[in-house]
Amino acid sequence: MRKTHFLLILFSQIVFSQNIPLVDLQKKLDNEKKAVIKLEILNEMVSIAFNGDIEQALAYAKKGVQLSDKIGDKNWQPKFYEMQGRMHANLLQLDSASLYFDKAMKGYLAITDKKGQATTLFKMAWVLKKKGENEKALQKNLQALKLMESLGDKAGICDALNRISEDLTNQNLLSAALNYAEKAIAIAETNNLTTEKFYVNFNAGNVAMALGNYKQSLDYYNAAAKIVKKENLGLATQADVTNAQGNALKRLGRYKEALINYKKCVALAKEANYANAIAASFANLGEINMLLGNYKEALGYQLKTVQLQEQENDVSNLVENYHHVSKIYKELGDFKLALDYKQKAYNLRDSIASVKSDAAMSKLLTQYEAKKKEETIATQESKISQQKLIQRLSFVLVALLIILLLFGFIGLRNRNKSNRLLAIKNAENELLLKEIHHRVKNNLEVVSSLLALQSAQIDDPNTKDAMSDSRNRVNSIGIVHQKLYQGSNLGAIEMKDYLLNLSESILDSFGVEKKIELHLAMDKLDLDIDTAVPLGLIINELLTNAIKYAFPKEEKGTITIKLEKQNIHFLHLEVADNGVGKSGITHGTGFGGQLVSLLTQQLNGIMTEKSQNGTTLIFDFKLKVA
Repeated sequence: MRKTHFLLILFSQIVFSQNIPLVDLQKKLDNEKKAVIKLEILNEMVSIAFNGDIEQALAYAKKGVQLSDKIGDKNWQPKFYEMQGRMHANLLQLDSASLYFDKAMKGYLAITDKKGQATTLFKMAWVLKKKGENEKALQKNLQALKLMESLGDKAGICDALNRISEDLTNQNLLSAALNYAEKAIAIAETNNLTTEKFYVNFNAGNVAMALGNYKQSLDYYNAAAKIVKKENLGLATQADVTNAQGNALKRLGRYKEALINYKKCVALAKEANYANAIAASFANLGEINMLLGNYKEALGYQLKTVQLQEQENDVSNLVENYHHVSKIYKELGDFKLALDYKQKAYNLRDSIASVKSDAAMSKLLTQYEAKKKEETIATQESKISQQKLIQRLSFVLVALLIILLLFGFIGLRNRNKSNRLLAIKNAENELLLKEIHHRVKNNLEVVSSLLALQSAQIDDPNTKDAMSDSRNRVNSIGIVHQKLYQGSNLGAIEMKDYLLNLSESILDSFGVEKKIELHLAMDKLDLDIDTAVPLGLIINELLTNAIKYAFPKEEKGTITIKLEKQNIHFLHLEVADNGVGKSGITHGTGFGGQLVSLLTQQLNGIMTEKSQNGTTLIFDFKLKVA
């Protein structure tokens, strides 16, 4: 899917003190003797300058760094490191930005400033996304969210949720992205966070865009634009939202309106010295002119974009822009350059995503070869004299080919023999492995029986429940081994059949199979044993707790289990009941809850709980890809 040039500046909370002109502040700075007060003035000057000229803001940030370093002020040093890194980032000087963000993080850690650590993590994540490292960026934003939650900072939590939603959108996890965006909107509205309302509307527009809801996306961007104007959030922010409106209009086929927005964005970005927006606007101007058939004008914009991104090592949309340049050259009839840029696109794509060249590459190569062949025909007559030599060489090549085929036949026969021996050995190993799983299942049944006998001798109900829970845990593992030796695939478990057997076993052990109705909302899904066993234990705990606590006084109810792979990297699990709406994880001895938490961590997962019309526990696990 072709990416769109979404922009997001690195500030979530910027207060512009425009009531005091920079000239007046400069006079105050020149006349001030105390270094600490000078740092306060420089901080204000950075904020004001950012509103109109990022290059100027960078100059003030550098002065702040120099002064805070000179006097060794531990509180101001990381703040100005962060400011300088932020300006470098918005000017697409990514390596310099990373350097100063690292220094800022060390400074904030030294003084235990959690808020500073969180805002710096936001900016580190932004740079990582620009470099195409989306997974690392998401990790940084999740760390920042935890810090903001520990501080109870509503604005910071809203910002973090917004950024995580953007990360999930970039990875095409649109359902989860929409969930985080809705959470961010709710916090902004509930707490009347005016500035954050701009960002949550902006991000909601991005998610709607990714979902293909272009009209809804434009509505969100228009709402964000009104907030920018009302709150006077600065030229850079105005450039961002203007560009985003252009993107939505482009998707709606309103090309001329989009063209006006992109040109306006370029003017705003140039006035603010906002390199990031300039590069993105050039790219969009190139694309919109390409869509309008203005290929020569489009080429100029796209080549400028590519040059800017190559200079700053900004690979976030560089693959897409190489493709655009290639398409334009193709339309202009220059197949050689079209092929060169198509190859650049695939080489860069392979380096960051390991993707093989597809049919489009083959088609363009065919066009290039066809034109090259036409040029060759024109000079063919001059090469007729070489035909005799070619014929003689052909006889030699035929002889060599016969020899190679002979050796190939011998090698093939030897490989077939080796393959037959390997097949026999594999069959023996498979039989042995099935026998191992069979014996493990038998041993687990012995353990389960011993637990049942022991439980029969115990009068204490709490101990008896604990023994029963342990039996169910052992049975959940035993069923895995049973499915392995009974099935045809020793490397994976078919989860729908496994969960059906496991659930029926648990309902039967509590004697509630007629009281509680079970729904399995899933298709057939194969998982390896290392994932299936802990997943089975998690579901065992959730079912057990739901049976115990969700339906008091012998009430009837329904438990629904949903399990699906959202892509090759993520596994989504939901266990829901329509009971009294209290999570069983918080009841009992707490061992079940601890076990679920540990198993969730083992599977690199995140657990979320919702209490509405019962209880729903949601898990998102990151799968290990071989």
